[in-house]
Amino acid sequence: MIEIKEVKTKSDKRKFVDFPTKLYKGCDQYVHPLRIDELNLFSPKNVSYEDCDTIGFLAYKDGKLAGRIAGIEQRIYNEKVHEKRIRFTRFDCINDVEVAKALFNAIEEWAKSKDMDIVHGPLGFNDLDREGMLIEGFDELATFEEQYNYPYYPELMEKCGYGKEVDWLEYKIFPTYGEREKRVEELAEKVLKRYNLRMVKEKSKKKFIEKYKKGVFEVIDEAYGDLHGVVPYTDKLRDQIINQFKMFISLKYMVTIVNEKDEVVAFGFAIPSLSRAVQKCKGRLTPCGIARLLYAVNHPKILDFALIGIRKSYLNKGLPAIVLNYIMKHLDEFGVEYCETNLNLEYNIPIQNQWKNFDHVQHKRRRCYIKYLNENAKKD
Repeated sequence: MIEIKEVKTKSDKRKFVDFPTKLYKGCDQYVHPLRIDELNLFSPKNVSYEDCDTIGFLAYKDGKLAGRIAGIEQRIYNEKVHEKRIRFTRFDCINDVEVAKALFNAIEEWAKSKDMDIVHGPLGFNDLDREGMLIEGFDELATFEEQYNYPYYPELMEKCGYGKEVDWLEYKIFPTYGEREKRVEELAEKVLKRYNLRMVKEKSKKKFIEKYKKGVFEVIDEAYGDLHGVVPYTDKLRDQIINQFKMFISLKYMVTIVNEKDEVVAFGFAIPSLSRAVQKCKGRLTPCGIARLLYAVNHPKILDFALIGIRKSYLNKGLPAIVLNYIMKHLDEFGVEYCETNLNLEYNIPIQNQWKNFDHVQHKRRRCYIKYLNENAKKD
């Protein structure tokens, strides 16, 4: 017997957040999200609630917790694309198609009650939240920023009536510093001088954030605004994201380029991999867990390439190559073994072409699934 229960109480929320820890016990590729972040994500503390409606469900089979799923109505995104969409997120389930169907049926009924036409995902509240279901690379360690899932998940999705909407690709980039990189470094000075630009040389992370956070997010909005699933970042959301990640950011792996008005025109940064450290503390920020995370930040062997952003008016001036070259040079200097990219949309050819300049391998693929609740909502 399968029972679906809406998440309402504090006890329900804890079960919702902790279910993957039990499901993936013993899985070497799974990386726990920080438990406190997940609890805050589905609480009034999350500023995204100002623009979103959400709901969560737990699935029980024969009285035992067997799955979870959450739904998000992202109103800003729906206004942007002029469609009635519900996002699903945090789908986790035992290998049982009936449990999966019961969970998605609950989300679909909620979507219909809100007069929505489409359910798609996995997608979070914004583009910096967890998104995409792994369909290739199941033997690879997950990054701290992404969600791992078992190989049976894609089959469950298809049996629940969901098909491909779009894929993301991920790459491992290996640091090299040879003649090509030296030439790019020599050209960088000329390019910066020609366009009256300079690299930020700020030693204090706190001062850097205070001075340039607004400009960095403005570049993110401009560079990524037209991509799938992306919503603009409000001031409150920017502050929430910074507070969530600032402990893990190192200026050693960040490059920011500004113009003569000290306005950010390009940036790129990587984050020390926290995967193994978070695995050991199972996502809990105990004193021992915090110590492990700080050690990982200061002694990384792997980096997660977080973001690179260029203002559109500077796209054809060589800045992407300068930003990437700067970061890769530092990877080599600090003894980093490789850098793992974030999710690259399969049709974002310009960013994928950048990796061709380095030793690289495409090792993961993720998918956003879609199901139409109203056939009239399909576009040609």
